[in-house]
Amino acid sequence: MFWQFVYNLFVVPAMFVGFYIAGCCNPKVQAGIKGRKRVFSELVAQLQTARQLKKTAWFHFTSVGEFEQAKPLIEAIYAETRIVLTFFSPSVAPNARSYLYADAAVYLPLDTSRSAERLIRLIEPALIVFSKFDIWPNLVWRASNHDIPIIVVAGTLHAESKRLLGLAKPFFRSVHRHIRVHCAISEGDAARFQELCPPTCEIVVTGDTRYEQVHRRATAVESDTEFFPGQATIKRPILIAGSTYTEDEKVLLPAYQRLLKNTPDTFPHLILVPHEPTHERISEIRDALNRQQLAHLCFSELTSGIDLSEVDVLIVDSMGLLAKLYGLADIAFVGGSFRGSVHNVMEPAAMAKPVLFGPTIQNAYEASLLMERGGAKLVHTSQQLADAISVWLNDTDAKDMAGSIGKQLIEENLGAVDRTLVHLREYV
Repeated sequence: MFWQFVYNLFVVPAMFVGFYIAGCCNPKVQAGIKGRKRVFSELVAQLQTARQLKKTAWFHFTSVGEFEQAKPLIEAIYAETRIVLTFFSPSVAPNARSYLYADAAVYLPLDTSRSAERLIRLIEPALIVFSKFDIWPNLVWRASNHDIPIIVVAGTLHAESKRLLGLAKPFFRSVHRHIRVHCAISEGDAARFQELCPPTCEIVVTGDTRYEQVHRRATAVESDTEFFPGQATIKRPILIAGSTYTEDEKVLLPAYQRLLKNTPDTFPHLILVPHEPTHERISEIRDALNRQQLAHLCFSELTSGIDLSEVDVLIVDSMGLLAKLYGLADIAFVGGSFRGSVHNVMEPAAMAKPVLFGPTIQNAYEASLLMERGGAKLVHTSQQLADAISVWLNDTDAKDMAGSIGKQLIEENLGAVDRTLVHLREYV
């Protein structure tokens, strides 16, 4: 009760203030605020037209990556279970709302005790599932009051997590003690969850359910070689830079210039896929490329008459193409790693592509595994990035070996879905 009192008296009001202040200058936060204004009326309307089944599973995830981890579990139980989704980030909203296996999908309101209680009474879940780490205290406490089982799937708690430090540790113990099962992705994560859980909590290593997702997607797109007009004219290797931010491009583009100067014979095409291809981001990228005098086009500008061999950089200004593009790559650079957290390194690895990323990978256990095995390289500077690309471009055997290591790692880790479903099916 003490921590609930502290959380609701101090943390929740601070959360509201911070959220609305950030919304004054951040369009993404503004979208989140707007999306939450009619959450309860939207949820009521969606539930009225939803399938009427005996049990409901409520899945919560923060953004796209966590949604991907939940998808194979959702699809496995969908036939016999009503599915309600809640999410935090606006970036996943369109995908969640259009998802074929969801009976209802809405933003999760900010974590007040009243909102949590109202959601529970509307949804009436037989089970609440948190994907990865986006666990909300009031929701957990209220669910526990109703004796609703809670499971964390693809659970991650990295060694540097602030949840394990100082006063945060006893606070999160007061939350995690109410979670019935923690399905961790690794032995290390399981051991760290044990620091937050009493012996009565079940902690099991089931693995990461995303391995199944990326393997299935890779299998579906691997043979797709006809992708954009003029592809047959490409003579140079292809470097895909996926899910990039400005911070990534500040390292990537100087590295690309170094390749242009030092390796003219193997100088690759760069296909640049920004994480959010807004008009502002595309303009920013084009300005940077113009300053560096790099010939470029946007994907939307391509026609069958364009010879891509004359284009150094192709900017992908559309969503949903990255998985297919990785299939065309010789080398993949995964963004986010120079900004805050690396994005999905599994996707290119599943397609047997050697992977490069920056220093911030503590959010992705699989990135560490890839690096340890030799399927990926971590770089800190544009010089290191250029050198790593050059090594693989000039040594085809080494490049292919790195790619095969990544693909093997993905295949070795299949099975997490079945192992996790054992625990979900106890309740639905």
